[in-house]
Amino acid sequence: MKQKSNVEALLVQEVAIMLNIPTSDISVDKPLHELGIDSLSFIELLVIIEKNFNVNLSESGITAEDFQSIRKLASHIEKIKQE
Repeated sequence: MKQKSNVEALLVQEVAIMLNIPTSDISVDKPLHELGIDSLSFIELLVIIEKNFNVNLSESGITAEDFQSIRKLASHIEKIKQE
């Protein structure tokens, strides 16, 4: 099992807070909608990403595919941060 990156860990923590569930209940490979992310919490997640990672999502090249799971999302954010 792959160890969580710092970005993944922060996303897990934020999603757990948003959904009011323990971080241990969050699988980084599970689709976000299966975790309970709805359209409102999705927007909240976008704001969290922009604030915590200083990423402008509209200019980042991020796609719907990158939001399939926390792991994919974290991977894309890490790539953006390295550029």
